[in-house]
Amino acid sequence: MAGKFELYEDKSGGFRFRLKAGNGEIIAVSESYKSKDSALNGIESVKKNAGDAKVDDQTS
Repeated sequence: MAGKFELYEDKSGGFRFRLKAGNGEIIAVSESYKSKDSALNGIESVKKNAGDAKVDDQTS
């Protein structure tokens, strides 16, 4: 089963999304956006940029 984005309204009336893995585990949560359109743009940005993102390991 593929992962999915869930778009929801938070307690303060903002819009957020979370990315869930195929097993239902939440693997990412967004910041709060003032509009639904902005949250949808955030989802599109993650889709566009995450596939080629490099890992910047800053642990010692």
